[in-house]
Amino acid sequence: MSYLSPLLSLPGAVAGEEPDEGVAAHYGDLFREQRALADGTGFVDLSHRGVVAVSGEDRLSWLHLLLTQHVSELPPHQATEALVLSANGHIEHALYLVDDGETVWAHTEPGAQQALIAYLESMKFFYRVDVADRTEAYAVVYLPAGSIAPTPQGVVARETPHGRELFLPRERLKEFADAHGPAAGVLAHEALRIEAHRPRHGLETDHRTIPHELGWLGSAVHLDKGCYRGQETVARVHNLGRPPRRLVFLHLDGSEVRVPGHGDPVRLAADGPDGRAVGFVTSSARHHELGPIALALVKRNVPADAQLLAGEDTAAAQEIVVAP
Repeated sequence: MSYLSPLLSLPGAVAGEEPDEGVAAHYGDLFREQRALADGTGFVDLSHRGVVAVSGEDRLSWLHLLLTQHVSELPPHQATEALVLSANGHIEHALYLVDDGETVWAHTEPGAQQALIAYLESMKFFYRVDVADRTEAYAVVYLPAGSIAPTPQGVVARETPHGRELFLPRERLKEFADAHGPAAGVLAHEALRIEAHRPRHGLETDHRTIPHELGWLGSAVHLDKGCYRGQETVARVHNLGRPPRRLVFLHLDGSEVRVPGHGDPVRLAADGPDGRAVGFVTSSARHHELGPIALALVKRNVPADAQLLAGEDTAAAQEIVVAP
């Protein structure tokens, strides 16, 4: 990745790895950074994420036809999230958006904005909208829930129960860091995301993931609207109540040196380490209070009380995120 955040010059900064290249994984003390965020202090540099802006008088009614979320009457400054699905209902994009009264601002996974914009441009037709890639001009900055740091004047913010996300002009990023530190890395941000059972596109998803498997129906899909691509699959699976897989939260054995990573298999403990995989680890972290934790996607018919093995042979107790 060619992008390098200017905050990688801060003391102790260690660069992140894919998909979080270009920003700091941590600044020398992972658990201190987690505790600071949990206490409502500090911030996280997410300036590697893609930023898309949609303006024009038809922006909300137009996006309403394309996204899984009900946004035609979205009030200014109210944060929401939405998905773009394939014709078969598989997740293609996850957007975290807010309307400032004139423009819808959204951030996406790093590098995903180009494909998203290409899709949006192909669907403009006669609608009075303008779609722009604002990634080079704006950086996403996360402030934890409870933060007393003010939103800088003129900066658009997404206020959510999990924290506040700023669309900050890039030239103000270093100034913001100097005023509102200490900085926390993306590993601390990820640990708290996993603890909160919040899925992330590209980690909790693969080419066939549908929203029901991840619990995204509650936050990113509005079940009382139609007219978007993939809606038939959403309605059918919701009415039948039988998504093929389900997201689980894993408490991992803390005596293991290595924490299983993305893509590592999940097996039934009763079948042993040579048993058939019933799922895979999607995200993992070392948490400052819970120890090693993970999210995993497993087959729907895996018993809710089954003990699991993650990776080679790490014992894992599951906590239900999406009911079987």
